[in-house]
Amino acid sequence: MTAHDDFFDIRATALAKDDGEPVVERYDADGFVLDPGTDGDQFERENRAALRRVEGLSTELTDVTEVEYRQLRLERVVLAGVWHDGTIQDAENSLRELSALAETAGSTVLAGVLQRRSKPDASTWMGAGKAKELRDVVIAEGADTVVADGELAPGQRRGLEDVVKVKVIDRTALILDIFAQHAKSKEGKAQVELAQLQYLLPRLRGWGESMSRQAGGQAAAGQGMGSRGPGETKIELDRRRINTRIAKLKRELTGMKTMRDTKRSSRRNHHVPSVAIAGYTNAGKSSILNRLTGAGVLVQNQLFATLDPTVRRAETADGRLYTLADTVGFVSNLPHQLIEAFRSTLEEVGDSDLLLHVVDGSHPDPEGQISAVREVLAEVGAHDVREVIVINKADVADPEVIDRIRRSEKHSITVSARTGAGFAELKALIDDELPRPEIRVDVVLPYDRGDLLSRIHDEGEVLETEHLADGTHVHAKVTPALDGELTAFAR
Repeated sequence: MTAHDDFFDIRATALAKDDGEPVVERYDADGFVLDPGTDGDQFERENRAALRRVEGLSTELTDVTEVEYRQLRLERVVLAGVWHDGTIQDAENSLRELSALAETAGSTVLAGVLQRRSKPDASTWMGAGKAKELRDVVIAEGADTVVADGELAPGQRRGLEDVVKVKVIDRTALILDIFAQHAKSKEGKAQVELAQLQYLLPRLRGWGESMSRQAGGQAAAGQGMGSRGPGETKIELDRRRINTRIAKLKRELTGMKTMRDTKRSSRRNHHVPSVAIAGYTNAGKSSILNRLTGAGVLVQNQLFATLDPTVRRAETADGRLYTLADTVGFVSNLPHQLIEAFRSTLEEVGDSDLLLHVVDGSHPDPEGQISAVREVLAEVGAHDVREVIVINKADVADPEVIDRIRRSEKHSITVSARTGAGFAELKALIDDELPRPEIRVDVVLPYDRGDLLSRIHDEGEVLETEHLADGTHVHAKVTPALDGELTAFAR
């Protein structure tokens, strides 16, 4: 196998899924029909299925005269990858993941090609000769878009477009488009818009008349009174507007972060433990949250089906309260713009007492998933949180793969969100791992202070109770904050 002359062609039969009609049944992350009581009321599912793409109805103008901020029109695509490190299996897995991303965005994947190079070409990414071969594939398949498995520099994308003669987008733009489709909350939409603008800013591109100068007076050869000198180009005005919008979004997100921090500080002040669920996209995080709490979060066999974080209340077998937070999913080569934009959301993981790191046991490369998630968690300062590897989809995973993961990850547990297998052990594990109150108290609470007795049951660990004539005698372990309020009732 030579260094850069290998050009692999992976056809649609291996990459694309059947484009069937909208389903009526509810399915879990593995594609199985759900038990109606498993995932609660998923109200978002009807909205997600109510709008369906119809091909061939586009009226987009071909004469683009404004700055290049073209909406992604993903209909018939060819995937392209440049493989320069790792194994061929890694490269094919990455391309298959790109296929799933493209389908999630609403496209039909026709074919995929892989090229082996020591490093990407500086001008056309794939190299001029292989780019022409890619052009032949695009013509043969009737594609209107090429999706590159990587982040292209502005010059590389323009150079590749000039050769293949159709629109070229990269992996980052594709993921941003999916996030824009699925974001529902005000904070989520603001985070996605910020990431999109930061991605767009260095890729602004002028077209024809939009690059003409604004000028007047003597400098404009007698064109009349007005500005003196060459003025600004249209692209500079667009760049200024984008920078202004970015600054405004950052201010809005700072305000939203303050509200999120206030909620977290309230839970910390009441010493309510928190459990965060994180992991690779489509690993089954929402299914696990629904199994544990009946949250009713959307479950779909799709990458990045849910973006907005969900926090639900739960309690241990002995009655201690804690919170469960479902976070945004991760993916290999997650765009840096998204990590920065979703930093306040990802900080939920860093402030948690326990991290349930969900891994898809049926994935071809589960260890790669674990590494990709840990890289992002390290960037947001969440690498010191107590971590439990939760190997999901045990009902369809290879037992040898599960054994291999459990040997390398000592603190791990195997579950199936579809069948419910292993969830009793998972709940027991959460009970054991959550911090427990340490301060012992021996108090007699008057019968009119039932609020304090309720808080002891919710926030502490009751060891013994006895009803006396003057009140309820309680022997318990409590948090420091509750201990201060109980001092007046000590025996």
